[in-house]
Amino acid sequence: MKQVVQNYKSGELSVLDVPVPGCKPGGVLVRSAFSLISTGTEMMKVSEAGMSMVGKARSRPDQVAKVMQSVATNGLPATYRKVMGKLDSYTPLGYSLCGVVEQVGAGIDDVKVGDLVACAGNEHALHAELNWVPKNLYTPVPDGLAPQHAAFGTVGSIALQGVRQGEPQLGEVALVIGLGLIGQLVVQLLAASGVRVVGADPDPARCELAERLGAVACGDPGSAAVETAVAELTDGHGADQVYLAAGGGSNQPVELAAHLARDRGRVVDIGKCRLDLPWNAYYEKELDVRFSRSYGPGRYDPSYELEGRDYPIGYVRWTERRNLACFLDLMARGRVDVGPLVSHVADFEDAVETYRRLKDGELKAVTALFRYPSAEVAAPAPKLEVPAVRRPAAQAAPARSSKSPVRLAFIGAGNYATSMLLPHLAQREGVALSTVVTTTALSAANAQRKFGFAQATTDLDAVLGDSSIDAVFVVTRHSSHADLTRRALLAGKTVFVEKPLALSEEELASVLATVEESGNDRLQVGFNRRFAPLLREAKNRLGARTGPASLRYLVNAGRLQHGSWYLRQDTEGSRFEGEGGHFVDTASWLLGADPVSVYAVAPSGNEDLQVVLRYPDGSTATISYVTSGAPAFPKETLDLLADGKVLKLDDFVRASVYFESTAGRKRWVSSRLPKARDKGQSNELASFIKAVRTGGPMPVPLESLVATTAATLAVQASLAGGAPVTLARSL
Repeated sequence: MKQVVQNYKSGELSVLDVPVPGCKPGGVLVRSAFSLISTGTEMMKVSEAGMSMVGKARSRPDQVAKVMQSVATNGLPATYRKVMGKLDSYTPLGYSLCGVVEQVGAGIDDVKVGDLVACAGNEHALHAELNWVPKNLYTPVPDGLAPQHAAFGTVGSIALQGVRQGEPQLGEVALVIGLGLIGQLVVQLLAASGVRVVGADPDPARCELAERLGAVACGDPGSAAVETAVAELTDGHGADQVYLAAGGGSNQPVELAAHLARDRGRVVDIGKCRLDLPWNAYYEKELDVRFSRSYGPGRYDPSYELEGRDYPIGYVRWTERRNLACFLDLMARGRVDVGPLVSHVADFEDAVETYRRLKDGELKAVTALFRYPSAEVAAPAPKLEVPAVRRPAAQAAPARSSKSPVRLAFIGAGNYATSMLLPHLAQREGVALSTVVTTTALSAANAQRKFGFAQATTDLDAVLGDSSIDAVFVVTRHSSHADLTRRALLAGKTVFVEKPLALSEEELASVLATVEESGNDRLQVGFNRRFAPLLREAKNRLGARTGPASLRYLVNAGRLQHGSWYLRQDTEGSRFEGEGGHFVDTASWLLGADPVSVYAVAPSGNEDLQVVLRYPDGSTATISYVTSGAPAFPKETLDLLADGKVLKLDDFVRASVYFESTAGRKRWVSSRLPKARDKGQSNELASFIKAVRTGGPMPVPLESLVATTAATLAVQASLAGGAPVTLARSL
């Protein structure tokens, strides 16, 4: 098997072929699915290995003291040989992973072969294809928790143990100094405990992330913002707890803790930072300084970790293993979200290059994961079966003469049809508006008068039976889309259906069954934003990607007026099911793939949604669909970050692309006047008409339409289950 190793003397990193570990009694053999790279602890170790011998000595004075003691005991030559031999050997990296049990050792009865487990320990949860893990250092992964998230178990336990040491109480105020991986997790754990949190970190991006994950306010520790926030939240008394989650050689965190803690407050050291306590400051407030020892009780105890001897729960409530299980449970129930912390997912075979990029600063990451070859089959998450798209054997639609108009029929003539679709079609050359069908005669007549339809009727069957009509637009209430689409496909028509295509898995499956039955796959859903000129130009400027991307899509949807039919969720589906496909499709088009999982959370008491989409290459898209924003704020803003470049879209009025070139930093900006805002309807319709006229491919592949619809439907399933939903295609 392969394992990541490092020579501490030379600093060389490599992926080495090593023997498979045996499955000893009292543990299990685990095949890795994902392992976590700690950009703090691990990268510090990697950096130390690259130092000179003097540099290594300065960075580890504790080890130097041991060497000096050995010299006094064993003499210089023997000590030198021992130290050089230890330095000039490969050491493992890694301590947090998720994998599948491949073999069960004697004495183990709580897991079986094939179970997904999270594993801990810098000797047992290594960056390796296979690891033997003793009983007290693994725990089963709850149903519905994605394996890449379960790989956070160890670092989550470290953060959890630190929070337990702080003994937070409901209503208290805490200050977290250092917003790296551990700091971000501490913020979320405290917020979940009913504590108001202020964060301090010199990195604005980390501050912004912490605020998104639950902090009330964050800022640079050297600025007045942090002090002001603590003062406002505590009426000037100071923070009840301060958590030191920072690293480095500065004493600023310790001094800031003393300054901002309340009288007799608690200071908890979780990270590895300088601890020169200013005596007067700590004495005058009688501050309670506490240390948090890694994952919890049991750590560094061989009888617990290696021999499997548990501590009685009546005496030790939270052990290493119980902390590990607790953190996994918090993630599974949506109380902690580690998705935004995953900055990069790399294939295990690219481990050396990934470490190099992290060390050189080329890859900026809160944390990163290694994905092993077995990762794609390791997920136990609930699955939404995406019906397979079985292409019919029918021939492509025949091409039409360029002089023959494309004859269209509209089923429905509501506000969207009359404001966003028909104005583009009424004056388009080569298009004939043949018939409009509505449920009320008046609305049909109004559409006929305004847009020049040849006929207006309420008889749907007559329209579907008219062989002269080339394409049918379904622009009705959401609940009727799937059925009307089926009927039009069976009638042999090319169909343009406004989103959504379906409101349930059953409806989606029925549409695809109709495609197979009829041999007619000429279908388009009105996902128009991918056709917007401004967005297409920005995507071209961004260029091709080589690595995973992070996309943020803020939809300031606003509140609906009382009585809107969008509010009839029992018949018309949820609001997001109605229009969320727009944003899913836009994200998927920009990322060039269909999503593989969906995770959604909704704050209690309002309609706001946070939807996280995960893509095959490790890219993620976060859609914030909010109704509680200010009406004056733009409806749609989007940011896409990848490969050191950023694409920014402001409500289809302005787009920017930031990138580096040989000439230095550059920025492309394109603006549109508000009156010229173009969300792509005209281009979308032109592409659709061209496909009808020529018989060529539809503007968007059917597989993509199905994937977007399935992902949109999965949002409700994720909310109901409180866990990510894996999108699995049926065979």
